[in-house]
Amino acid sequence: MTVPATRWSTPTDLVAKLRRRWNSGELLTAYARQRWEPIVVPLRAPTAVELAENFGAAQDWLAAWQAVDPTLVRLEWKRVGGRLVGSNEVPHRAVIDSADRVWALLRVKRQVETFLRLVEATRSSVPGLVELMIAEPIKVLDHEPSWPRLVDVVRWIDRHPGTERYVRQIDVPGVDTKFIEQHRGVLAQLLDRQLAPERVDSAQPPARFAERYRFRTKPAYVRLRALARPAPAALGPFSEVTVRVDELAACPLDAVRVLVVENETTYLALPPVPDTVAVFGGGYAVRALAPLAWLHDRELTYWGDIDTHGFAILDRLRQVFPHTASTLMDADTLLRHRAHWGREATPAKAELTHLTPAESQVHHDLIADHYAPALRLEQERIRFSAVKQALTG
Repeated sequence: MTVPATRWSTPTDLVAKLRRRWNSGELLTAYARQRWEPIVVPLRAPTAVELAENFGAAQDWLAAWQAVDPTLVRLEWKRVGGRLVGSNEVPHRAVIDSADRVWALLRVKRQVETFLRLVEATRSSVPGLVELMIAEPIKVLDHEPSWPRLVDVVRWIDRHPGTERYVRQIDVPGVDTKFIEQHRGVLAQLLDRQLAPERVDSAQPPARFAERYRFRTKPAYVRLRALARPAPAALGPFSEVTVRVDELAACPLDAVRVLVVENETTYLALPPVPDTVAVFGGGYAVRALAPLAWLHDRELTYWGDIDTHGFAILDRLRQVFPHTASTLMDADTLLRHRAHWGREATPAKAELTHLTPAESQVHHDLIADHYAPALRLEQERIRFSAVKQALTG
């Protein structure tokens, strides 16, 4: 039986092992921390039996190791053999005594010099980042062209605390919002290391960069329409306005009733209703309305699709405003519009705990496909006469 020579360690195997340790960052980290020790790699050499059975392949294997530059790799030998092939010396361990020899073997001397240069430059400007660089040197090298700008961004943010700026206002040469977006991951690591804990909202992921590092975010807006004239004073001469949520929170409307509607066309077509302002929810009703504390003192009504997602929005809205009523989301409305039933693409199965018993029954029937699979009645399919009757009595 011939033993495959591929089982024996080769110089290529040695380089591959070193390359894996380089790619992990282990070698550079040890070097930067001045904890370098000679690297000893055990070699799988032919046994006496293997020499006898495959002597020619063993000679070729040995020649490959004899061709390795001895100024880079020191081989330690052992004697094998016996009566079949005689006594032979084969390498059983490869030793690389210095870091410089490893860099030469892997041809990474330029990368090492670059890394050390970046470390020293960072140490002089933002020393708090150096330990992170040493722990993850390959990440530093992967970002080599951008590294000075990344450090400058961290330094700028560190020197400008407060929540009155947008990310767009970061004023660093060569840096714009696209740069920030493209490097959010590594910037998050650096900022988490550099900034005081109270300046990092760890509940927010790095993808939500502005929120995580307490920059101002794009304001939320709410779209309002007065359903009767005259309009509330806050709307001035306008029948419809779009305003910032934070400003609306500070300026309560004098309307008696607020009606939240999900569908835009339905919102625009609503009939006149005294003392009522309509809000276009657009699927974001809870996020838009939650800051409006004055809604606790208004009649608040929600009208959405009769489907699992419509009830989920109602449930979330009622978590914030428990007094929220619903309209046209009952079994009678559903059954009277059988001809307009549709199909919900991806029904939600979550348990909802803020519905009335009647709403819960409809929601349960939808989940159980009691009337039809994935049943949905969109609010724009409800007859307008039914809408007028429900809203104006």
